[in-house]
Amino acid sequence: MKKKHEMVVLTDVSLITAIVQRGKADELVDAAQEVGAQGASIHYAHGRGVRERLGLMGLAVEAEKEVINIIVSSDQANRVFERIYMAGDFDTPGMGFMWVTPVEKAASFIPQDILDKFAHESHRNPFSKRDE
Repeated sequence: MKKKHEMVVLTDVSLITAIVQRGKADELVDAAQEVGAQGASIHYAHGRGVRERLGLMGLAVEAEKEVINIIVSSDQANRVFERIYMAGDFDTPGMGFMWVTPVEKAASFIPQDILDKFAHESHRNPFSKRDE
């Protein structure tokens, strides 16, 4: 007997990405969660910015960075983006860089209580169910 899988597709979502100084990501994820983000992925990277290239005798200095990825509903994107920006002091040179990317669709397991919450609270439900 073939097992039927149900796929929940997120369609009205945005990806917020921030590149920050090493050790700063956990604080910024906490700030994002305070205003509604559900979670985040954190990756480690090496990078160079304008500030690092102006080092001693013009030598480039490698810097350890953290890359934060957060998927949020498009309705939440501005609020979460602004909270991360303020918590991360992005108005200070060298603190990081961030952007928002619209996501056409994404899929993952979404607990039923989260689906119910969005169906009840939002006039635009970012989730749709598809049987496969």
